[in-house]
Amino acid sequence: MILLQPPVLRDTEVFTSMPAHYRRTGARSLWADANRGGAPTDSFLEGPVFDELGNLYVTDIPFGRIFRISPAGEWELVAEYDGEPNGMKFLNQRELLIADYKNGLMLCDIASGAVRPYLTRRNSESFKGINDLVFDSRGNLYFTDQGQTGMHDPTGRLYRLHSNGQLDLLLSNAPSPNGLALSPDEKVLYLAVTRGNAVWRLPLLDDGSVAKVGQFFTSYGPSGPDGLAVDQQGRVIVANPGLGYAWVLNHRAEPVLVLRSTEGMSLTNVAFGGAGRKTLYCTESVSGSILRAELDVAGLAVHQGQA
Repeated sequence: MILLQPPVLRDTEVFTSMPAHYRRTGARSLWADANRGGAPTDSFLEGPVFDELGNLYVTDIPFGRIFRISPAGEWELVAEYDGEPNGMKFLNQRELLIADYKNGLMLCDIASGAVRPYLTRRNSESFKGINDLVFDSRGNLYFTDQGQTGMHDPTGRLYRLHSNGQLDLLLSNAPSPNGLALSPDEKVLYLAVTRGNAVWRLPLLDDGSVAKVGQFFTSYGPSGPDGLAVDQQGRVIVANPGLGYAWVLNHRAEPVLVLRSTEGMSLTNVAFGGAGRKTLYCTESVSGSILRAELDVAGLAVHQGQA
């Protein structure tokens, strides 16, 4: 890659870390055995999303937990259930829609902590392992079905669930589809393809189909792009575990800013929050930390469903 201008490098800062009394030190989990080679894993944070009061919600995948973090950095357990929750978005002000690797799409009532199924199978077939999701402004939901796919098995899937319940299969050939984000005009969907070490660009056509899907950005290293976000200028922010970076890409997919983790290399996902949505918050999953960095351009508003 040849860049006409090198990107600006900036370190993140630690906003908050999971308190010791919430860490499952010494506990084994089937998820960590399969996905982290059995390495000791007291938590694995993902799925950052903000509510209208400025609280940050995150998931803890191996132990089926959802936490609320106040603007002051104080942690509260919202829910704990038999699942492996990953990405989240608000369906409405009282319910979180969860991309659950084990169970499918699940709903969490943030007041009671009750978790119930939303969409667990397609045509009686179980999903491979749902990973992340995003709503458009009309209430349509895009979500990835990643499972254990990769370059050896490029059969990961991307779905669109219409607000009327219609479910479309848009892609079935992705080696590890992961994070999702829409362009400001919602004519393009960006898809992180983790084990392909890339971000794909999907034009969304007026008839609801996709065509001329291409590779937008190519990364490197032991683990590829994960969570995505887009700012009001249309720049794509890419969380890249394995490198401990969040790339900020311009419309040519050139990195103009690289945010570096200060607490480990597993920077898995990103979300805009704070005053004017100009603070980027990042989950550093292995250390159980939330990192942040101030940016000069606000993030796009994150849409909810229409329920």
